[in-house]
Amino acid sequence: MQKTKVVPGSGRHPRKSTSRRAQGAAGAADLSLRLRYAFEPGEQRGAAVDNPLVEILAAVLDSGSIRHAAQVLGCSYRYVWGSLKKWEKALGEPLIMWSQGQRGRPTQFAERLLWAERRARTRLQPHIEALRNDLARVLAEARDPRHQLLTIRASHDVALPALQQHAAQAADLHLELGFQGSVDALRALNDRQCLVAGFHVPALRGAAPVFAKALKPLLKPGVHNLIGCSQRVQGLMVRHEHAELVRTFPDVVRHGLRFVNRQRGSGTRMLIDHLMFEHSIVPTALSGYLGRSEQTHVAVASCVASGTADAGIGIEAAALEFGLHFTPLAEETYFLACLKANIGDAAVQRLCTVLAGQGWSDILAALPGYQPSASAGEVLVIDEALPWWRPVRTRRRDLVAG
Repeated sequence: MQKTKVVPGSGRHPRKSTSRRAQGAAGAADLSLRLRYAFEPGEQRGAAVDNPLVEILAAVLDSGSIRHAAQVLGCSYRYVWGSLKKWEKALGEPLIMWSQGQRGRPTQFAERLLWAERRARTRLQPHIEALRNDLARVLAEARDPRHQLLTIRASHDVALPALQQHAAQAADLHLELGFQGSVDALRALNDRQCLVAGFHVPALRGAAPVFAKALKPLLKPGVHNLIGCSQRVQGLMVRHEHAELVRTFPDVVRHGLRFVNRQRGSGTRMLIDHLMFEHSIVPTALSGYLGRSEQTHVAVASCVASGTADAGIGIEAAALEFGLHFTPLAEETYFLACLKANIGDAAVQRLCTVLAGQGWSDILAALPGYQPSASAGEVLVIDEALPWWRPVRTRRRDLVAG
């Protein structure tokens, strides 16, 4: 396959190269994505995933030239140049634009590739972290047969990966952590796919029909117990140009802002539906409610920061990560649910000890929008931990008056 050449000094391709570029694009369509991993010194966190092409393009874009990029990467100019040529041939697209007398710079395609790759990793961050920790368990299992393993399915929460690391270091407890919506996590618990399920609810004293409808079929007093985990705040995330417009949830509707929703079954989606019920907002009035949805707080924050949406609901830590304005709306308790029959399991008991310890409180105190729970590590009864769980008895005279 002949590679399309860039005309020196023009920064553009000759018209006759269109068919060659089409041939290159056709060849690139045969490309497939392959994932590899390695055991190496040092830590890798968050959404980071090693990719030589992305690393080189980012270095060229940040440093301003191939030569400087080679210095940053600790490689030779020839290696970087040769690698770029190899990937241009594989992708069927030019990656570097040349103009006579100027340094080479990434093409628009290369910049779009970097943007799309970073956005994809941001959206998948909790899944990447979970996969990385699952693979790290390979070494843990090989080296120490005495370690405890606890499978958790949980609603997305940025504090849980920190708990995972802390439990492994402080108590030799490996948490096999998988993120999914609150409803799906509780279903996984009832289907015996995990020992513990994480979900969150706001601190509501009165009626909570949205939460009751979703959670009561899945949690049964006498069958399940709750374990206190953490307290956190959820609120509106907007860019700073909208900060003065949005002070309450109805302001999003009032000013016609585009809203990014969360997936059905997630605790945050229940909070959104609760707020809509509370303020008598119909779905069609909230722009974006019936459109796309995201599965994590960081994905919602990314949408707002990139301008594909104007507002979303999430935790303060995600808002700060993307430089967004945050308006608190609701204080939440994050619970861990467990079947009562399994509450005495050695791994569950070790988890309770970790949650009740000072180390976990210190971790939460350092996270924006989080604070230690007064009941952290305690085994709780459902209808006492959730006051709205008990049915409200309506007095007879209220029925007559209504």
